[in-house]
Amino acid sequence: MKKLFYTLLLLLLPVVFEQAQVEVATEQNSFGAGPKFYEDILDFSTGNGKLTRIDVFIQVPYTTVHFVKSDSGFTGSYEVTVSIFDKDKEKLIAEKSWAEKLATKNFGETNSKDNFSINLKSFYLPPGKYFIRTAVDDKESNTEYTREAMPVVRDLSSDIAISDIMLLTKRTEELGKNKIVPNVSGNVATQKDGLPIFYEIYSKAPAKVNIEYTVSDKKNNTIYKDSQPKNLDSGRVQIFNTIKDSSFSLGIYTLEVALKDSLNKTIASVKRAFISRWIGIPSSITDLDKAINQMIYIASTSEIDHIKDAKTMDEKLKRYLAFWKSQDPTPSTQDNEVFDEYYRRVTYANAHFSHYIEGWKTDRGMVFILLGPPDNVDRHPFDIDSKPYEVWEYYNLNRSFIFLDETGFGDYRLITPLTGDLYRFRR
Repeated sequence: MKKLFYTLLLLLLPVVFEQAQVEVATEQNSFGAGPKFYEDILDFSTGNGKLTRIDVFIQVPYTTVHFVKSDSGFTGSYEVTVSIFDKDKEKLIAEKSWAEKLATKNFGETNSKDNFSINLKSFYLPPGKYFIRTAVDDKESNTEYTREAMPVVRDLSSDIAISDIMLLTKRTEELGKNKIVPNVSGNVATQKDGLPIFYEIYSKAPAKVNIEYTVSDKKNNTIYKDSQPKNLDSGRVQIFNTIKDSSFSLGIYTLEVALKDSLNKTIASVKRAFISRWIGIPSSITDLDKAINQMIYIASTSEIDHIKDAKTMDEKLKRYLAFWKSQDPTPSTQDNEVFDEYYRRVTYANAHFSHYIEGWKTDRGMVFILLGPPDNVDRHPFDIDSKPYEVWEYYNLNRSFIFLDETGFGDYRLITPLTGDLYRFRR
């Protein structure tokens, strides 16, 4: 059920942005929290070589907003602040704040993962590197979520230039105007009819070019390639195109749009990353094979081998999801708490315990994934009479675990036995 709260007009263009339902910057949230909102920052030309327009799209899921009962249903509200600083984070260059109100008729809509609102604000900046902090403040719960990014605002004043690529979830034409829904999250898994995109080409004189589209996976393998000839008029040219290959398996991809002359020389190009992640899979998972290997603390060897032995990627995914479905404590709901929690711990372990190997493979990562965050950590990195060590205490288990760094290079090894019932994933 679509939520069309208002439309946003892209400046200088006959293109209208709609609110809709669909299902990445550093996000500053508490341990294990997934994205509370999504943000996309895109560069477009102003026609003034000294300034570039950056469009900041913000997508806030309803699940982030606290709704309260009203006479006509349920209402919620939040405030957004976008602050742009210089690259050293010292000088505030520009800032915009605004409030949004949401209303639904029934409670089910307030906690649906399919519902969200989209906001757009534009800024005009000289080309260069900036620090952008975006804050979303849920007014009812007084909870703030922030994201930080350091984008490079591009100079689009050359003889031929390309704007950033906007991913779309939908495009329709009404009364000569293109109505589009931007894909702010960058997740394309549900788009089975191809990947629609929008971008602009700026040319100071008429030109004939060949537009080449290339999609590569994270290992830089080309999985899609296409090209189209195009006669450019001088000025601004809007381009809508659909990447026909929609068979993106789980992972991270890069789309490149390149303009080439008659000698196949690249005149201008731009790249855009996107992801394919299926609904119900934690947002941190972008590599299915790695995610299967990371199951060692909750699945048996035979269960993991069964998943790995699948003949096709689709079958492997089905077996993988079937395992996690068997672990779901509330199979009648959309959420799988064990699935989500497990990979939240994996993500945390990678962020905090990695050294020369990934954090989930370390002893601290193992204990953290199995038992969750300790109730207390007693660190001793610089004691004169001992090597660095940590003591993790779990009050509910009445147990302590000691990790010793024998080498002094952060390689903490567990010296307290972890056997029997302790070697079981606990929520």
